[in-house]
Amino acid sequence: MRNPDLAATRRDLMIGTAASAAAVAAPCAAGAQTATTTGPAKAAGAAAMSKVSFTVNGEARTLELDTRTSLLDALREHLQLTGTKKGCDHGQCGACTAMVNGRRINTCLTLAVMHEGDSITTVEGLGSPDNLHPMQAAFVRHDGYQCGYCTPGQICSSVAVLEEIKAGIPSHVTADLTAVPQATAEEIRERMSGNICRCGAYSNIIDAITEVAGRPA
Repeated sequence: MRNPDLAATRRDLMIGTAASAAAVAAPCAAGAQTATTTGPAKAAGAAAMSKVSFTVNGEARTLELDTRTSLLDALREHLQLTGTKKGCDHGQCGACTAMVNGRRINTCLTLAVMHEGDSITTVEGLGSPDNLHPMQAAFVRHDGYQCGYCTPGQICSSVAVLEEIKAGIPSHVTADLTAVPQATAEEIRERMSGNICRCGAYSNIIDAITEVAGRPA
């Protein structure tokens, strides 16, 4: 037989819940009305825009960007320099590598507005099909690519790696920190470890870099 006390308890609970919902909704509705009657307010999450000027592949460029725009998206979407690839978008694959003031960076991990006045070099700025950079030509000779998606980042990183070695910057595998590092296969593998090739062309990439470094491939 149905328990009348239990039925009453359920009914009271439903009434109480409805009353609570109405109490919460009333201030929200009032706030919305106030915002409407007191004039237009800036929409929540509206983009903050900023101008940024830098040099890209030797050309001065100025963009007005959402301040949240990554350097990668500025290059690809606003300057149409699509050689720089969007791979993981988390700084883990190296496909977006470009050089800023001569140093390689993952462009997906930095905001464009942070690079006011900087000099940026993408794979398009290294060479052209009619005038390849020595590293680009070496990648072709040694078949240092398969699908080609990671190749622009690999090439930019390779050029920067040789500059790092020339400048005497040690790596994790440099045995003697007082000596100038050499462009050995071990050094190159360590320094290039942040650039992933899903096709597995690593040995050919090493051959290309060592050739440009002036060592036997």
